[in-house]
Parts: sequence; C-alpha cells; structure tokens
Amino acid sequence: MRPGPKNLITDVQGLKVGHAENADLKSGTTVLTADQPLVSSVHVMGGAPGSRETALLDPDKTAPGVDAFVLSGGSAFGLDAASGVMQGLRDLGRGFPVHTARVPIVPAAIIFDLINGGDKDWNSSPYPALGQAALSRAEANFALGSHGAGTGAMTAMLKGGVGSASLVLESGITVGALMVANPIGSVTTPGEAHFWAAPFEIDGEFGGLGADPRSDLGRDLKSDKITAMMRHANTTIGIVATDAKLSKAQCKRIAVAAHDGIARACMPAHTPMDGDLLFATTTGTKDLTAPDLELARIGHAASLCVARAIARAVYEATPAENDLLPTWREKNGH
Repeated sequence: MRPGPKNLITDVQGLKVGHAENADLKSGTTVLTADQPLVSSVHVMGGAPGSRETALLDPDKTAPGVDAFVLSGGSAFGLDAASGVMQGLRDLGRGFPVHTARVPIVPAAIIFDLINGGDKDWNSSPYPALGQAALSRAEANFALGSHGAGTGAMTAMLKGGVGSASLVLESGITVGALMVANPIGSVTTPGEAHFWAAPFEIDGEFGGLGADPRSDLGRDLKSDKITAMMRHANTTIGIVATDAKLSKAQCKRIAVAAHDGIARACMPAHTPMDGDLLFATTTGTKDLTAPDLELARIGHAASLCVARAIARAVYEATPAENDLLPTWREKNGH
C-alpha cells in the first residue's frame, strides 16, 4: 500500500473538501461532499459526542445516501453549520426526494473549542455562514493544519488541527481519512517530539523522526496529568472514505475498524470526556471480488490513514495570536 497522489482523502475520486474559518473566533468548519449521494455509516466510541443526523446512518434506516458531511468547531453551536450546508445544497437542487420536496442529508460532528483563546462573544451563531462558505469552497485540494474545523483545535500538549492521508491498496481500491485532532489525550510522546503514530508514517509526512526509542512511554498516566489534559480540549472526529462498492452495513464495519487509528495516534483515546466519532463513506465505483477479505483490508487501511491524518493535523498546525498552546513546529524548532 502506498499513499495516493495527493495523500488526501480526495484521492478517492469524486470527493471534495472545503474549509471556512474565522481567525478572531478561533474556530471553523470543514465540509466533505461529492456530486452524487454517498452510501455511509458511522461509529461513535467517545463518551461525550456531539452530532447530528447520525441515527439515519444505521444500516436499517431508510436514507440511502449522504449529500455532505460537516466537521465543525463550536461544540453544540457548531452543529448549526449543517444548516448552512443544507441551504447551499438546496440551492444546488440536491437532496433526498420526498414527493415534490428535496431534503439534503447532512450528518455533522463537532469538537469542543469554546475556551481556546478565541472571541466567542457573538450575537448570533456564526456557524451556518461558515458551513455554507465551506461548501462553496469544496474542491479536490485543501489545506491541512490550522484551517476549517481544525482552526482552534488543541491536543493535551500541542495545538491540534485538521489532517488527511490516503492509501491505495494492491487491488487498486483507494482509502482515505479526513480528521480533526482535538483530543483530551496527547498525540505525541512525552517531550512532544515523537508522534504515537510514528510506526505508520510514510515518507516523512509528519517530520520523519521515527518512533520514540524510550520504553514504557504510556504506562503512567497520573491523575494530575489527566486533569491537566481535561482543561484544554476534547474529541477527535473524522471521515474515512473509499471507492469500493459497499453497503451501509459494510460502511459501518469500516467505521468500527477505523477507530483503531485514533487509539494508535492518541494517548489516551475514547475517554468518557472525548466525543470520538468516525463517519465512513464510499463513492461505490469499484466492485469487490473477495468481499470479506477486501473489507478487512479496507478497514485496516482506514485505521492507518486515521492515525497518519491525526499526526499530520498536529504537524501542520500553525501559530496564531492568543494561542493557548504551542504548535509542534514551535516546540521542536522547525
């Protein structure tokens, strides 16, 4: 397996990603969409999720496809970004047909970034406008780091961000991940130089320092350290995608497997205070010749892309005024 040409989730042909952010707010929104509805599902492993339209992604639910996904800052306020995306899609004539009406299907998930140093004293929610702007900017190439939903993201010790990665399997199937790294846990080992995801890095995509050579790195998570982590941030959310022809039930299985990537990249992961959530989606353009075996390979590839995307999110973060935490590059002199 090797990364696709862009090493982004948009190596899955047909997908587009757009960002919109407000520097004073220190928050923003990221949208993933395609020209056709996407067969999709979701799996939640965090104890404190914030989401919208996730129940309809269960395999037994009626809605056959998703028009766009929203990843947003703003905690529960950020779920309003999906309203802006719905309006933009409605203007384009998109949506699930119900008699003479069309209803865009827009699942959303949010991170908590309300106490990150930004000005949150708004009179009306900025998130619908951010959602609509992000949709209008969706394209195959997009920035990583402090953009969109990753604008105000933080990890336990460093500034977080938005990241992406891809892999092309031997079968020609492409798998990718789009992640917002904002966990209670740390994405780096003590000292903040080496990434927990280092064993899965490809071609120095997040610094090339390799795995931390020290042992017992994650053995002693003392209560005071956990308390310090809780003061900063919580939740890692994202989307994994493929071009394999999958059912909603198979997408559910991919979302479950992909959560391994969060556990590989964040220490600790899936805590009661995190809202860790992964959507799984497919453009459905490539048939599976050995469904069970290939589904396992896609799930494994998705987990690797998730881990790499989380590390890339932190590696690509850039400093801004009133930041509460340093970036990886500032901490490590890059």
